[in-house]
Amino acid sequence: MWQPVLMISGYVLGVLGLVMLIPAGLDIAETATDWSPFLSAALISVFFGFSLFLANYAKIERITLKQGYLITAVCWISVCLFSAIPFLLHEGADNAVDAIFEATSGITGTGATIMNDVEVLPKSVLLWRSLLNYIGGLGIVIFAVALLPFLGIGGMQIFQHENSDSNDKFMPKFSYIAKRIVIVYLVLTVIATGVLYLCGMNVFDAVNHAMSAIGTGGFSTKNTSIAAFDSVAIEFAVMFFMLTGALPMTFYILLYRRMHPDRNYQVSVFLKSVLVLGLSLSGYMYFTSDYSLWYALRYCFFTVIAVVTTTGLSACDYTAWGQWVPAVILLLSLSGGCTGSTTGSVKIFRWQVIYAFLRKYTISAVEPNRVTLLKIGSINMPEKVTMSVFVYVFAFMISLLGLTVLVSASGLNLRTSLAAVTACITNVGVGAIDIIGPNGNYAFFSDSVKSILCFAMLLGRLEIITILVICTKSFWRS
Repeated sequence: MWQPVLMISGYVLGVLGLVMLIPAGLDIAETATDWSPFLSAALISVFFGFSLFLANYAKIERITLKQGYLITAVCWISVCLFSAIPFLLHEGADNAVDAIFEATSGITGTGATIMNDVEVLPKSVLLWRSLLNYIGGLGIVIFAVALLPFLGIGGMQIFQHENSDSNDKFMPKFSYIAKRIVIVYLVLTVIATGVLYLCGMNVFDAVNHAMSAIGTGGFSTKNTSIAAFDSVAIEFAVMFFMLTGALPMTFYILLYRRMHPDRNYQVSVFLKSVLVLGLSLSGYMYFTSDYSLWYALRYCFFTVIAVVTTTGLSACDYTAWGQWVPAVILLLSLSGGCTGSTTGSVKIFRWQVIYAFLRKYTISAVEPNRVTLLKIGSINMPEKVTMSVFVYVFAFMISLLGLTVLVSASGLNLRTSLAAVTACITNVGVGAIDIIGPNGNYAFFSDSVKSILCFAMLLGRLEIITILVICTKSFWRS
């Protein structure tokens, strides 16, 4: 059972080590030396990764469900651990827990940081943080489109046959999907980089923020994020590309083929939701405060998009708007973008399924003899899909509450605990309160709390069920 798991995990670690050579080159050029801590980290990762790969190499014809779960968990956990090595060897982290927290936050696209001042960090470290966001975003898209339907998690079965060939074997379909997603991902990033550069960013900032926006990760090269640029053009460009990253990558593939993407019915609902939420929050701000209509529209829309897409970039300090902000941010955090995108949280598709089920139930309560189909767009939802969605959302909420209680046990108040856990398990990163908001960070938390929040980030990114299934006794029975 373990051979394909270790083989694939080793290959992923080896590739991660090769990616470390990018910031290593920048570090050597920046410091004018012959060596870099990133080179040491790269050698360690490449050695362990490809040794594991070669020791377990074999042709994979079929992957079982158990192996699918293990591949997912082992790959993500090992990548988080090895990604922390540069933070330990270079600048930024005081201890192993801080390094793992920063790495986990980056690779899961959470964007929470323990760095008090990112602007004093070397460019190589800033680039590595953005690369983690970028790698994690690509990884979660492939995971969501290729692996989640295979594992039957949270209603993702509905996307099982989308953009796949007639071969029903796992590996050929995985390769088919992955290649096309990588191309789309790279093209979007190049376009985003060019647009941000034309809007006024320098090349380095444009590259980093393009990776952060498309990967909906949230890491920035500035302490105050996008607010540091104070540019309307940059803010609108970042908003557009955060929305771009929140749409399914398969949506762009279907558009390119000039096919009607009727399976992506969630896209229109997601975009309409963002529009309604943005206008509602802007209207409330305009009529209940002394903010101008332009200020309200500009910053409310940016905040809504940043939180709903779970990116976490910020154009202002929204925690200064009033006491009602934490409740609004918490609710927005639970939305998420589209399935098959780089976003975290529950996702709009699952809320559509729940809404459709409640609508069907209310109709049946009034007209018990009426036959009502549970439909999302033009697709009838199978009972198995509906059940998996409800199981996922229930597990998500229980995990959120359970981790909040666990963090509270460390001595933190309920408000701080709930805000921190919600920000991490939804992969939004920025919290609903000022201490971990746009101008705050997670450095003040104890090592035990940071460890819990690392688990929350992984739990949310791996769609909850993946970790819970592995923790059951029945999973390990022969």
